[in-house]
Amino acid sequence: MTPTPRPRFGIMTAPMQVTYDDLLRVWREADTIPEIEHAWLFDHLMPIAGDPNGPVFEGWTLLAALAAQTHRLRLGLLVTSNRFRPPAMLAKIATTVDVVSGGRLDFGIGVGSRPNPPEARREYPAHGLPFQDTADAVESLAEACTLIRRLWTESEPFEFHGSRHRLTGAFGNPKPVQRPYPPIVIGGRSAATLRVAAEHADVWNIPGGDLDDAVRRSALLDRYCAESGRDPAAITRSIHLPVSYDRPGTTRDAIGEALDAGFRHIVLGLPAPYPAGVARWVTDEVIAKSAQAPAVRPVV
Repeated sequence: MTPTPRPRFGIMTAPMQVTYDDLLRVWREADTIPEIEHAWLFDHLMPIAGDPNGPVFEGWTLLAALAAQTHRLRLGLLVTSNRFRPPAMLAKIATTVDVVSGGRLDFGIGVGSRPNPPEARREYPAHGLPFQDTADAVESLAEACTLIRRLWTESEPFEFHGSRHRLTGAFGNPKPVQRPYPPIVIGGRSAATLRVAAEHADVWNIPGGDLDDAVRRSALLDRYCAESGRDPAAITRSIHLPVSYDRPGTTRDAIGEALDAGFRHIVLGLPAPYPAGVARWVTDEVIAKSAQAPAVRPVV
C-alpha cells in the first residue's frame, strides 16, 4: 500500500494594500522556518479587496525580487492569469525566476479572472487587455501549457500553430534550472479547467471555503485523469485556506478537514496587515497544532 504523502504547508501574501517592505519581512521570516515549505503571491493588476485605488504589485516582477531575497522556500504565483501575457513571454519570465531562485519555482497558471467580482474584471480594460470568453480562454490555457513546456525542454527552434497561439522559430534559452521543467500548478474549479489539469498539472489548486465542492471537483479530476489514461495520484491536491488571527482554531479545523479529504498541499492565506512575527505565529499556532490534532471528517 502506498503511504499517504505528508502534508506540505505554505503561505500566501496577496501583494495589495501592502508595501514591499511588508512582504519582504514576512518572506524572509518564513524562509527561516522549515515547517513553511512554500510561499505564494497572486496575479492581479488592480486591488480586488480594500481600497480599489490602493497599491498592488505586479506578481512576476515581485516574485523575482523575493526569489533573490530568499534561499529555501519554493515559490510561485497562485495563479498566473494566462490572459495577461503571451505564453512564450511567460515561459521566458518563469525561466528567469527559476534561475534567480536556484530552481525553486512552482509554475502556477490558470485561465485568469472570472467576470466576477467586478474588481477583477476591471483590470483588463484598465490595462488595454482583451477579455476572452471562457471557452476561448480555456483553449488558450491548454495551448499555453503545451507550448511553454516545449520552450522549456526542446533543444531546437520549432513552429507552433494552434488555434489560439502561433509561434515561428520559437526557442527558449536558457532552460529552467529544474529538469525537465518546474512543477506545473493549475488553479481553478470549472470542469473545463479540470480537463486541462488532468493533462498538464503536477499540482491542482482550488480556493477553500466550500470543502464539499472541493471534494467533488477533486473526484471529477480523478475521472478526467482516468479517461486520459493518467494516474490521478500523479496530481497533488492543493487548497488555499484563509488564516484567522483572532480564531486560529477555525483555521486549524479547516486544515484538518482538508487533510482528511486528501488535500496534502496547504496554502495558508495571511491577511494584511501582517503582525510582527506572523510567520512564526502561523507555524506555532496553526501548522504545528494542526499536525498534532487533525480534525476527523466523517465519511459520506
